[in-house]
Amino acid sequence: MNFANKITIFRILSVPFFITSLVYYNPSRDYLRVIALAIFILAVISDAIDGYIARSRNQKTQAGAILDPLADKILLITAFIFLYIISNQYFDTKLPLWVVLIVIFRDAILLSGGGIIILANQENKISPTWWGKISTFFQMITIIFLLLKSHLSFYLWNTAIIFTVVSGVDYLRKGIVMFNTPLHRK
Repeated sequence: MNFANKITIFRILSVPFFITSLVYYNPSRDYLRVIALAIFILAVISDAIDGYIARSRNQKTQAGAILDPLADKILLITAFIFLYIISNQYFDTKLPLWVVLIVIFRDAILLSGGGIIILANQENKISPTWWGKISTFFQMITIIFLLLKSHLSFYLWNTAIIFTVVSGVDYLRKGIVMFNTPLHRK
């Protein structure tokens, strides 16, 4: 296992600590929100670092191609779910359920589409798009601002949702094109 993949595994392993700090959070234990924020920011930074290392040191692997987006989805989906619960109990700015559902729905479509492509033995590689990267960026920024209890969160989650929907439609369109492309026989 190369160094980039070890960083990705670290990001996956950070999720239970992130969730634990949110589960035990309440206003009298505000330090847990700060710990969750620190863990999340560390996970976001590790995402950038593992991608940079994989590209710059030629450490791209099949495992990394699967684990990296999976780590992002695990981190973001759990963050949205738990922040929905916590923000509606304790924060002034409350994350709406529809935001959480759109994030989950898009990622469920991506994961199931990727699984179908793998099962169909398609030769085409699944790769992230700019729309997907922008969507992930705004989702991450939304989580950070929610943990900061910022009133700007409202604007950020609306921006994140726009890019999430656009990237979901883009991935769906590319998946349909991929399935309608004839296979090349060897």
